[in-house]
Amino acid sequence: MAIRETLALVGNPNSGKTTLFNALTGAKQHIGNWPGVTVERKSGRLKADNALVIQDLPGTYSLSPYSSEEIVTRDFLLNDQPDLVLNVVDATNLERNLYLTLQVMETGRPLIVALNMMDVLVKTGHRTINLKKLSYALQVPVIATTATKPAALQELVQTIQAPLPKPYAFPEYDARLESALTMLEDVIDQKVPADRLRWYAIKVFEKDPQVVKQLAFSSDEQHQMNEILRTAEHVFDDTTDSIIVNARYDFIARVIAMCVVDKDDFVMLMSDKIDRIVTDRYLALPIFVLVMWAVYYLSIQTIGTIGSDYLNDTVFGGWLPSVVGGTLKSWAVAPWLSGLIVDGLIGGIGSVLGFLPQIMMLFLCLGILEDCGYMARIAFVMDRLFHRFNLSGKSFIPILIATGCGVPGIMATRTIESEKDRRMSIMLTTFMPCSAKLTVIALVSGTFFPSNSWVAPSAYFMGIIAVICSGIFLKKTALFAGPPAPFVMELPAYHLPRLTNLYRSVMSRARAFVQKAGTIIFLSCVLLWFLSNFNFG
Repeated sequence: MAIRETLALVGNPNSGKTTLFNALTGAKQHIGNWPGVTVERKSGRLKADNALVIQDLPGTYSLSPYSSEEIVTRDFLLNDQPDLVLNVVDATNLERNLYLTLQVMETGRPLIVALNMMDVLVKTGHRTINLKKLSYALQVPVIATTATKPAALQELVQTIQAPLPKPYAFPEYDARLESALTMLEDVIDQKVPADRLRWYAIKVFEKDPQVVKQLAFSSDEQHQMNEILRTAEHVFDDTTDSIIVNARYDFIARVIAMCVVDKDDFVMLMSDKIDRIVTDRYLALPIFVLVMWAVYYLSIQTIGTIGSDYLNDTVFGGWLPSVVGGTLKSWAVAPWLSGLIVDGLIGGIGSVLGFLPQIMMLFLCLGILEDCGYMARIAFVMDRLFHRFNLSGKSFIPILIATGCGVPGIMATRTIESEKDRRMSIMLTTFMPCSAKLTVIALVSGTFFPSNSWVAPSAYFMGIIAVICSGIFLKKTALFAGPPAPFVMELPAYHLPRLTNLYRSVMSRARAFVQKAGTIIFLSCVLLWFLSNFNFG
């Protein structure tokens, strides 16, 4: 068996792909309970086999090159030729996820299906999936996984390391379609690699403009191809791209009928019951305002303030300067050096760490909202508001991500198909109140308005309103005018936040605060000490 060097991790957005990547590699990539968190390729090595590199590709619903994440994923599968593809499938949305599975199978790459979120499927009890029948129907290994429980991934790791049977199966469609694809394969046989012949034939059948341009057909080949496509459209009474789509869904329907047993009784899930309230036409925005006020109240007025007051008054304003000052005095240290250490260095460190409890509490609250699934609802609610001003709800996803950090927010604009909307979103995302700006808001409101809990959330919402107003203005200019891009978004099920995710999120953001903002604050305090204690005249 040849040694495998690369494994491509592909799947729909919000299928648990990045969580599985972290579990397999030990990495700590950011995880969010909404689609589009992974916007570029991430790499790591399998913990059980350090020689195997795992590439976490952007989440995508298909391999059609209509958006940047689809292009990144498709180009990697075809051009980089990974030794193995691990397709993460959400067990609770099997029908939709299998569409991408079929497209990956069409590329001819060795494939393993990781049927993820099995614990959620069992908990809901709405259906059961026969894994053996699913594996037989797809002719690929299917492994049940729960990405949030690394201990349960042993079978998946063993399957990744084991040899896979050859040849790799392609999904078999309608006999009339298979006949047309076979004729197209004869036309392009000398133009493409043998292991990708099936995929290129399907793309030619779909009239994929990139593939047709790449193959550069002669006039005779073009004539043969057109005859095959015209005949197929006449037989099916449909366009060729629709024929392929329908064939895939027919195949999926047969697989579902063979492998899945649904319960007859319908029960509304708790997530649906909650969504009827938090996404209500009239209640959604007031609830959002109330939630953000609660976040700032807990961070700045109550829990966060208790920790900050203790550090400011007791530690850095009390016993620590006394102990250090007394020790330096007993050592007969020069007064200026003692003042620098006690008032400059310790005072500077205290200025940074004194606000850390408030900042960490703020990040904890935002992390809970993100991980439980509420943030995705905010995007849905804001899409309704955005459309009133001819803006696209897709622009709000990067803006929402930018509340954590502007850089990934700007990168997330690559999912917006409209070039005008993408450029405008980049401009707006830059001015969103990100975690760095939230830190400044928290510091200023906590210092100058300690008894007014409304100041911080008011400043936060004013920043958001300013961004939205700027978008409305820009959309009316000739540079960005045009209809908004359509916005379709999956609302993930609510779940309890995972402590490991919260810990990583809070510590990562707190570390960034100490390293970036903390460095500036510390150096400023030391500089102010020098300016106030030395006369340079």
